[in-house]
Amino acid sequence: MPRETTPCYPVCDEIDYEKQSPTFVSPTPVPIQLIEKDVDLSSAISVGSKQRRWLLKFFKELDVESRGIVPTLPEERTDPRYLKIFFIWLSANCNILSFSAGTVGPILFDLSLKYSAAVIVGFNLIGLVLPGYFSTFGPKLGMRQMVQSRYSWGYFGAILPATLNAATMMGFMILNCVLGGETLASVSNGRISWNVGIVVIAVASLFISFCGYRVLNWYERVAWVPILVIFVIMLGVGGKNLSNVLAEVAPPTARQIMSFGSTIIGFVVSYCALSSDFATYLEIDTPSWKVFLSSYLGLLLPVALVQVLGAAFAAALVSVPEWTAGYDAYNVGGLIRTILLDAGHGFGGFLTVIMALSVTANVAPTLYSSSLNIQIIFPPLGRLPRYAFSVVATAILIPLSIVGKTRFYLNLYNFLGIVGYWSAMFASVVVVEHWLIRRGDWETGYDATAWNRWKELPTGLAALAASLASCALVWAVMDQGWWVGPIAKTTGDIGFEAAFVLTAILYAPLRLLEHRLIRR
Repeated sequence: MPRETTPCYPVCDEIDYEKQSPTFVSPTPVPIQLIEKDVDLSSAISVGSKQRRWLLKFFKELDVESRGIVPTLPEERTDPRYLKIFFIWLSANCNILSFSAGTVGPILFDLSLKYSAAVIVGFNLIGLVLPGYFSTFGPKLGMRQMVQSRYSWGYFGAILPATLNAATMMGFMILNCVLGGETLASVSNGRISWNVGIVVIAVASLFISFCGYRVLNWYERVAWVPILVIFVIMLGVGGKNLSNVLAEVAPPTARQIMSFGSTIIGFVVSYCALSSDFATYLEIDTPSWKVFLSSYLGLLLPVALVQVLGAAFAAALVSVPEWTAGYDAYNVGGLIRTILLDAGHGFGGFLTVIMALSVTANVAPTLYSSSLNIQIIFPPLGRLPRYAFSVVATAILIPLSIVGKTRFYLNLYNFLGIVGYWSAMFASVVVVEHWLIRRGDWETGYDATAWNRWKELPTGLAALAASLASCALVWAVMDQGWWVGPIAKTTGDIGFEAAFVLTAILYAPLRLLEHRLIRR
């Protein structure tokens, strides 16, 4: 059981859950406050007084969350509903992006359904351990994932993984908006352009993320239900065309297996950089195994099942001319629409629209976390309300999605590979730090008040040196469309595995030396 009072935290009074920072009262001066005062919206919006009053009233009525990267106090961690994490990940991954990731096996790597399914299940079982484990940091420390990373990467060093994470999240949001936009365009037969569809998806996601933790949790609890029903309908109307996908084919090469596996790993392991963001309000004494299983299964079930479903339909694609025509016209969105049309033209079109909107359940929480990342990259901006960054991120997201809508599969393959490499380095550093330096001790291993005091945090040099040194090996074992390393020509892409292991081996002695010299 954790301690009832912790000297690391100042005494607080009158906590307004999420929206307001606590007011501190103490009989003795408190030199450092854990929670900084939230900024009044009126000082953050530079518009005329009439518009400002209207916006303030609008945001208040929506109960918009303004809290940024400031950690939650133990007194604020009172939410007992750990299963909500399961539903967040379930809804975020029960969508067409997971479906499209599964189609990569047959379409890009020429794998049969049998081998595609084996790779999908096997690599997801392994790759999702890290995001599941990192979720357990949330209730214990009350810190967003990138804030917690400062305890290994350092105050300034954490800017690097935060920047990479921001780019990763933007990449995933682009992929989601492109898929959602093309699916909406396929339903309208060209009356709604792809660009308009992208804007619709982005704005809808912004609205959901805008309202913060409470609304986001409610939406994620229900968003998966209609999508699951639609996938079942797809199996019902399209299952008759899947009879030949289990036919025996020549065994694939190691390069095919490992390269597709690297794509699958990249799809899921990037969640380790934001896993704890959605668990910071859970009760501090919530058993870690419950948090882990809620996160792990919430990711594994939708990702693996929907990816296998995508692989099945992709494997049958060449044998069904109508599906091929739909895919050629609108990629994955066109394939889904063509399959669902067998359920009735009007009803199938309606289901396709719902499927297109499914990506908002992924984009919205990603927008939520990306707004927090910006405050790590630019610490002076931490005094601005969180939702201001969501607006900025959406303004960047829309034009990038429009520009990047072509060559979807090649972009998806190359993007997921790179994501896996840096995520492996990041996760390796955090895990080694927690067990080697912090001794796995939540209570005494972390000074919670030092989260924004760079002089009391590690320098980050050990993390940076270990990660940069591992890049040399990753270069030799990566297999991407734009570069194939000399080792990867035989083994396939093993960049994730190499990055994780080598970074851990290098970081341990470097960090011990750093800790011995500077004592932090």
